[in-house]
Amino acid sequence: MDRGTEREAPPGRGAGDGVVSEHTAAGRIPLAVILIDRDGLVSHWSRGARRLFGTTKEEAIGQTAVDLLPVSGALPDEEETSPYGAFASYDGLGPDLESSLDGQLSYPAAGRARLDVPERGETGVPRPEGRGSDRVDVLWWAYPLVGPGRERLLVLAADAGGLRQDLPEADGAFERIAPGFAHHTDFSGADELARRLPEILPSMSVDESARIVAQVLELGYPVLEFSQNERVPVTPDWGVARRAERKARRERAAVAVAEGLPVPQEVADEGEDLEYVAVRERLEFLNEVSGRIGTSLDLARTIIEVSKAVVPKFTDVAGTYLREQVVAGEGFPDGVPDTTTMWHRVALEHTDEPGRWDDVVPVGEAMPFPAHTPFFQCMTSGEPVLVPRISEQMGHMIASQFEKRDIRPLITGRSMLVVPLKARNVVLGFMILLRHPERVEFNDMDRVTGAELAARAGLVLDNARMYTYQESVAETLQDSMLPHIPPRMAGCDIATRYLPGTLLGRVGGDWFDSVKLPGARTALVVGDVMGHGLNSAAMMGQLRTAVQTMAAMDLPPAQLLRNLDDLAQRLGDTYLATCLYVVYDPIAGELHIANAGHIPPVIVRARDGRSELLDLPTGAPIGVGGVPFEAVRVRVDPGDRLVMCTDGLVEVRGEDIGVGLATLSESAAHPAASMDDACDTIIRTLNTRGGRKDDVALLMARLNGIEPDDVAEWRLALDPAEVGRARAVVREQLHEWGLAKLADTAALLADELVTNAVRHSHGRRIELRLVRGDTLLCEVDDDDPTLPTLLGAGPDDEFGRGLHVIGVLAREWGASRTTAGKTVWFELTLPRR
Repeated sequence: MDRGTEREAPPGRGAGDGVVSEHTAAGRIPLAVILIDRDGLVSHWSRGARRLFGTTKEEAIGQTAVDLLPVSGALPDEEETSPYGAFASYDGLGPDLESSLDGQLSYPAAGRARLDVPERGETGVPRPEGRGSDRVDVLWWAYPLVGPGRERLLVLAADAGGLRQDLPEADGAFERIAPGFAHHTDFSGADELARRLPEILPSMSVDESARIVAQVLELGYPVLEFSQNERVPVTPDWGVARRAERKARRERAAVAVAEGLPVPQEVADEGEDLEYVAVRERLEFLNEVSGRIGTSLDLARTIIEVSKAVVPKFTDVAGTYLREQVVAGEGFPDGVPDTTTMWHRVALEHTDEPGRWDDVVPVGEAMPFPAHTPFFQCMTSGEPVLVPRISEQMGHMIASQFEKRDIRPLITGRSMLVVPLKARNVVLGFMILLRHPERVEFNDMDRVTGAELAARAGLVLDNARMYTYQESVAETLQDSMLPHIPPRMAGCDIATRYLPGTLLGRVGGDWFDSVKLPGARTALVVGDVMGHGLNSAAMMGQLRTAVQTMAAMDLPPAQLLRNLDDLAQRLGDTYLATCLYVVYDPIAGELHIANAGHIPPVIVRARDGRSELLDLPTGAPIGVGGVPFEAVRVRVDPGDRLVMCTDGLVEVRGEDIGVGLATLSESAAHPAASMDDACDTIIRTLNTRGGRKDDVALLMARLNGIEPDDVAEWRLALDPAEVGRARAVVREQLHEWGLAKLADTAALLADELVTNAVRHSHGRRIELRLVRGDTLLCEVDDDDPTLPTLLGAGPDDEFGRGLHVIGVLAREWGASRTTAGKTVWFELTLPRR
């Protein structure tokens, strides 16, 4: 628009509040401009809105739009007298304004409605002449806005009565300026409208206004028509039939086409109505797509859903590409994509004959895209790229990316639309949409539809990506907190299972553990922190670490739980935990057990295959405080199995826990080929009962025992001469066991341990023990609680080299405190037979 050709505005009307029609006599039409934010509150109220509705800006800003502009029905006597025909509630257009204000409509709409407004004088603003005392007849246009800003809706409104007064010969003029849709709209005026919008909407940048204008023009309904110098809003033709009648005509037209008959003239004459139908069909398609995608949080399934949703209704070929970090389920991609960014082809749907695309563009391939391609333009700009027809030159350029594969026959001559898959303004990927040459080309409306489709698909993919990433983090956290228990410990075999409670809560407070103890003993632990989530997992990690530390000190089971309860009290009273602590002595053939509110373990006897729940003192959960714990000893035979689990395996909502415990005992007694098979049988039996929502930790130990013939013990006097005796008895015993190859090494290391014990012990005797099992274990006990430490021995130092020698020659070594002092031990690997 040439600003020098604008007519001077009448007094009291700003240039930003009105539009001028050049179709008839000159006159300025007041235009109310209202912006509504995402909370449904008015954020801008123009002077035109003040004049039209009689409410000041100060009174309107921050008010709920629906309450400020309530829609009412037309007056009973107006249907016949109105020069514009039936409207408002009669045509169903009035309620659409309320739906737009409420945020229920995501597409542009227009109409005519009666609005209830304050009585004259309430605001001190004079009413326009000719208007009723409490209702105003308005023409309105509502444009939903997208983008990062707070505003979500632009509403334009004009006084229908004032429009008629300002335009002489209103009836005829209205016929000419309101044809329904502007088929020959001059889109070259878009730049001028974008330039003028900052005048209408204060605090709006030119870029932001250009975005709004582009959205209005591209969507096509309703549009703003531009004359050479001035403009006027174009509204639907108020004289057309009601929507139900229009729908009936469309159905008659569809029947006529199906039967090969001419389309009725009444439909052919309604180009504007057909355009309206086209827009509604696009919206229905988008709603259909939205309902078909995102049915799960599985990333792979979501990718397939997105691709299948657009073929064949919108396109004939759909290829989906995602960034490497998205496919890997990693964090949010950083930075703008460049020519080195790898894009993975994750899905390809098409209507061509099967296999035609598979060899040329296989799913799973990863590749970068050079800067001269439309794909690079889309992924760097974040905007759709439309190629009406792929020329031979462009086809050759695209095909150059595919080594030894000629993709040109598949793409040349087709219409292409590349749409970005974005979330939080970051491009996660893009879709390449192709139509067959005989199908209508993609156009600007398709570009807008594709952009909206991609925006919805991008959010769904990002949700799936975030879930995949969080699930991976949860699994990593859980795996890091759960121990990797060796399948064989001294005198026992161990198998474990862990099951998360729900798909959305993969981190919980259940745990199991095993700790090597002096005397070839093993501590077996199962615990359960009440609750779910990261807090419970963190509490579990603290308690598990504490149990390992105290178990290495060889504390009796009851004392260990007592100390653990004290620790939980110091950590806070937010969480409670149950714990079952068992010490297995394979030489003595017994279990030493203490319980802190946990479900009892099951013993499966090897001699007859019977299973039984051990009757233990229940004890209070860890964290209650001030409750004593008791320990009991249970005799076991070689081959018996111990089954320990958390209550998530046996407890089902609405069912007595005794039923689950009985099922556990029964399933544990089933014969199995291996420990793993036995665990699987228990899980399969109890996990199919339904209703389980808690985590499950299961530990099974087969108590093999250690035969007396595999254990040799000696008591040594606190005398340096006993060191030589220790070497001799070790050599003799290993020869007797057929382990002569280990005799020299074992004698040397035993010499070092006994020497240290003689030097530092305060008692009268030292105990030396050899145990033959999966390894050769040598232990030396004394009454000095001070644990040995590695020292940096120099060339001239007399002491400090013994532990270095043990560390080099032994498979493993360690030391732990006992109630009477300490035990220092080492293990040697048995020679292969």
